[in-house]
Amino acid sequence: MSRRYDCAQESERKDGVADAASTVRRGERVVLPTDTVYGIGADAFSPAAVAGLLEAKGRGRDMPPPVLVGSVRAAHALIDDLGGHGQDLIEEFWPGPLTVVCTATPSLSWDLGDTKGTVAVRMPMHPVALELLKETGPMAVSSANVSGEPAATTAAEAQAQLGESVAVYLDGGPCAEAVPSTIVDLTYAVPRVLRLGAVPIEKLRAVCGTVIGEAKPRRRPEPEPEPEPGPGPGARDEGAEPGEASAP
Repeated sequence: MSRRYDCAQESERKDGVADAASTVRRGERVVLPTDTVYGIGADAFSPAAVAGLLEAKGRGRDMPPPVLVGSVRAAHALIDDLGGHGQDLIEEFWPGPLTVVCTATPSLSWDLGDTKGTVAVRMPMHPVALELLKETGPMAVSSANVSGEPAATTAAEAQAQLGESVAVYLDGGPCAEAVPSTIVDLTYAVPRVLRLGAVPIEKLRAVCGTVIGEAKPRRRPEPEPEPEPGPGPGARDEGAEPGEASAP
C-alpha cells in the first residue's frame, strides 16, 4: 500500500524523505515535489527501476526520462560535454527550472532508454527534492502523470493518476507556478530551445548570445505541460518536437 507524507510537518518530512530514499534504493518508485510540477522518480542507475517508471506512465523506451540531481558536481559526473555555454547556463539558472540536454558520460552503467548518447539533466530548486536527491544520488524523474493526462500539481493529483504503482508520495503542497522547465539542447554549436517553460528565451540569450528557438511557447495538442524530454535529439513526445519530452 502506498505511503503519503505531509512534508509541511517537520517530523513527517524527515520520515518521508528517509522512507523515499530507502524505496528508491530498493528499485521502487516515489513521487516528489519540484519547483515546476510533481515528478515520479526512480534510481537512474537501475534499468529495472527506470523501466518500471516508464511502465507506470504508459510510455516506452523512445521517451527516456530526464535526470534530476542534488548538486552541480553530480551533474558534471553525468555529462561528457557541456558545450560552449552549458557552464554559464548552469551558474545562472541552477538550482532552478532549466533542463539541459548534453552528451552523456560514455562510461555510465545505466539504461534510461533510447537516449542516443545524451542525457537531460536538471537541478531543481525545491528543498524536499534536493533533500531526497542528496540521499539517493541522481534520479530518473518524469512528470507525475499517466501519459496523455495533465501533469500533477499536487500530491493528491499524482496519487489519483498513479495509485499503487508508486510506493511513496512526498506531499510538498501545491506547485507555486505549475510551469514546466525550459529545455535547452547543448549538443549543437548554438544552443537550441526544445521546450519553452519557466526560463524565457530572452534570459537564455542574455547569457549565451545566440539561442535558436521561438520566443513564445507553441500550443501542444497533448495536455501534459511537463516532461519527458527524452534526453536528446531524436526522442519524441506526442505533439512535440524532437528532443522534447516530459521533464518536470
